[in-house]
Amino acid sequence: MNKNKLIAGVDEVGRGSWIGPVFSAAVILKKNINKNLLKDSKKISGKERKQLSNYIKKNSIYSISKASIKEIDKLNILQATLLSMKRAINNLKHKPNIILIDGTHVPKNMSYHCKTIIRGDEKIPAISAASIIAKVARDRYITRLAKNYTSYSWHTNFGYGTKKHLKAINKFGVTIHHRKTFKPMYNILLNKKK
Repeated sequence: MNKNKLIAGVDEVGRGSWIGPVFSAAVILKKNINKNLLKDSKKISGKERKQLSNYIKKNSIYSISKASIKEIDKLNILQATLLSMKRAINNLKHKPNIILIDGTHVPKNMSYHCKTIIRGDEKIPAISAASIIAKVARDRYITRLAKNYTSYSWHTNFGYGTKKHLKAINKFGVTIHHRKTFKPMYNILLNKKK
């Protein structure tokens, strides 16, 4: 690997979900990786994502980090997302020269040269790789949670705001894994206090 030009791709997953931490990954691809295999994680099947995630991990320097529900509720989802990205970048074993971040925001107080790229997960292989390994990591985490909360269908909705999920919250209540500042949970908890 040419140490003069280390490029890290960064992406997050789970920002719009109603439950659990937000996950981010930072990835520096090794030269031998097949970049043609890398695409936006949302455009490939779960099975393919898992295989690609293993392939990426073997052929890259990577880091996966998260920001907790408490941090999301305290800071707001955008700031918590940026915090999880910052952690992923800072945890990389090699320090990149440039960081390409999916979206429009850069974490605060970064000592790196950062550049944001809208729809970067579709355009930049390193960001695609980050989106894939972050999504697989988060999906695994949510799948484990789902086993103890079968009424909420997290194994299929992964905590996102489906009608079935909302119905379950109204029927069974807000769990410790729900983001309390997100609208549906916030409104339900507010009505309980009245």
